[in-house]
Amino acid sequence: MTKVGYVTIIGLPNAGKSTLMNALLGQKLAITNQKPQTTRKRILGILSEEDYQVIFLDTPGILNPSYLLQEKMMEDVNLSVRDADVIIFIIDVSDEREIKKALMNDYLKELLDRKNNPVILVLNKIDLLSQEKVKDIILKFEEMDKFDSVIPVSASLNFNIQGVSAKIIDYLPEGPKLYPDDIVAEADERFFVSEIIREKILELYGDEIPYSCEVLIVEFKERESSKDYISAEIVVEKETQKPIIIGNQGRAIKKLGERSRKAIEEFLQHEVYLELRVKVRDKWRSNENMLKSFGYGRGKEKE
Repeated sequence: MTKVGYVTIIGLPNAGKSTLMNALLGQKLAITNQKPQTTRKRILGILSEEDYQVIFLDTPGILNPSYLLQEKMMEDVNLSVRDADVIIFIIDVSDEREIKKALMNDYLKELLDRKNNPVILVLNKIDLLSQEKVKDIILKFEEMDKFDSVIPVSASLNFNIQGVSAKIIDYLPEGPKLYPDDIVAEADERFFVSEIIREKILELYGDEIPYSCEVLIVEFKERESSKDYISAEIVVEKETQKPIIIGNQGRAIKKLGERSRKAIEEFLQHEVYLELRVKVRDKWRSNENMLKSFGYGRGKEKE
């Protein structure tokens, strides 16, 4: 029998969840950025080997919701935790404040009090600390006696990722594989293309704009003999945000299009023609119907 199971990665915003999942998968599937709350929907990535299959669930950062979109994000976290055979809780240990926030987090406390499945604590960004400091932090968490394993890593440098993988496989239950070996993700190409564009928005624009944006793929035509055609809408909340996205004489959106196109071509391994438009949808982050149309809400539950 193979070892198979769902492994849910949770943590506070900007702890490095997506970077960790990409490192564990050995390829970039989830977008990453220094800004918190980069991940909005849970992303399923599949690692298949001859004797095991790990189904990773990357989740939005744990937060206290202040509007409907954030409530939907936390629904994804809850659903992913409920689906999990193994939970990875990741903490950014390079900042003492982040460690304290994690220790004081009510969601984590409740999870550890009622946990039924193994919980691996991953201490991320140890490359930014001295070895003595890392040892002290590991000892502190081991003395809590709340986690099944405590593993120090640097997800961005791929340090000790094999240690996390080995521990995951130890904890997985036996069972038949749930996906064909050649499947690496559940979402379609449209989803990942929209995420790539959103990643470039996070990179290019100031703090307010990315959180007010959603990206919709309006048209996606695959063409073997020429460039794929992709038409995307960048949805913003206010009329005042539209000219910021476009920029003076269209320079900002042109730069966004160029960077997005290059990243999409790298992902698809095919040349694309990318067309971007900006639409205003007033207060979309608090509108139930709009959020549903954008794909927010309950994900597919594990059978």
